[in-house]
Amino acid sequence: MDMAMWGGLIALFVCVLIGIPVVFSFAAAAGFGLYFVLGGFEPTISLLERTAISGIREYNFVVIPLFTVMGMLIAHCGAATDLFRVVNRLLKGIPGRLAVATVGGNAVFAAVTGVGVAAAAAFSHVAYPVMRDHRYQPSFAVGCIAGSSVLGLLIPPSVFMIVWAILTEQSVGILFAAGVFPGVVLALLYALYCIVYAKMFPAAAGEGSGDQDSSPLTRSNVMGSLGVGVLIVVTLGGIWWGYFTPTEGSAVGLLGAAILAVAKGMRLRGLFQACITAGQTVTPIMLLLMSAVIYSKLMALNGVPQEVQYLLEEMGLGPAGTMLFMAIVWFVLGALLDSISIMLLTVPIFWPIATALGFDPIVFALVGILVIEAGVLTPPFGIGVFVVKAAIPDRNIRIGEIFKGAAPYWVLILFVAWLVYEVPAVATWLPGKVLS
Repeated sequence: MDMAMWGGLIALFVCVLIGIPVVFSFAAAAGFGLYFVLGGFEPTISLLERTAISGIREYNFVVIPLFTVMGMLIAHCGAATDLFRVVNRLLKGIPGRLAVATVGGNAVFAAVTGVGVAAAAAFSHVAYPVMRDHRYQPSFAVGCIAGSSVLGLLIPPSVFMIVWAILTEQSVGILFAAGVFPGVVLALLYALYCIVYAKMFPAAAGEGSGDQDSSPLTRSNVMGSLGVGVLIVVTLGGIWWGYFTPTEGSAVGLLGAAILAVAKGMRLRGLFQACITAGQTVTPIMLLLMSAVIYSKLMALNGVPQEVQYLLEEMGLGPAGTMLFMAIVWFVLGALLDSISIMLLTVPIFWPIATALGFDPIVFALVGILVIEAGVLTPPFGIGVFVVKAAIPDRNIRIGEIFKGAAPYWVLILFVAWLVYEVPAVATWLPGKVLS
């Protein structure tokens, strides 16, 4: 790498370390590096303009705001509460029932939202007060909410997977299908952990005496849950079986979510507020994508992927060692940056290397997504933990308690990443069946 690339890298890390938002750090570092590569101000501005526009006008990018609005409508209309209450009632007699219901509700909720932040915010308001009313230990309760909220990054229609597919030019539908089994396995492991922990430490789960939410289910609860189920079948089923593309599926899902929200009593003001909240979530993602595309242009002009590939070949790590090296990089960055930023920074470099080494693209995608997903729960940044802290009704909860409670879920995420690497069929079987 030449001095221009090193200058861009140094500028990026300096901007991040002094607290400049990552989106502006990407843009500033790219502009700084391109200025030296192109040798002038005017060609740099011209390239930045062309790259920024081409980076966000992709038709596939429409999926991100549509699925996000869909998820926010489901969260705001009360369907998350319906899911929690119905799943909780179905789990009668299971130790740690409310925690397991939180995991189950998050798993289903993830299948219609695609945004982990939405799940973290929704279940902080829905599940936490009920668990505290039944004398759940605070760290166990908030850890369950934070840990299970990341299921939305893996279970389709994950916005995370959409971004990965765009960066690597893979099929969104194939990645959606690939995420189903690992997502289900992770959710089951979460539920098993909650049950075992409640059996080993009954006091943490209300000593069993208060773990029964006896309030009757209403017709609205049942209809809301059924509506969510129909949305999952129609949206994801339609994509997998070829009735419509992921972009068309996101539009169909949004229409269905709007109908469900209106049926649940949401009025124009509520619909508008859900769209505003979705916009606040989507805008940073789109700006990050635009800035990352610009930064990727700088790396391509300087041959960074080739340089890194050559470096790894010289180290003689082999495929397994290279995968471990990438995982360590993702893990370290996970403690410092948000997940989307990590993906945008590393995938353009790592993807060509993985392709050259012959990694299965689906397996590599799932392992990468899972390891980066663990960063959502990794201190000191852990954006999922901070979302729960901001949304939780209890102001006395400390960040440290949430990190402590989420630690077992972090371990289970890494275990599933290892499982996908060792047993690729966990991720590849369903895409092969559905899309064959």
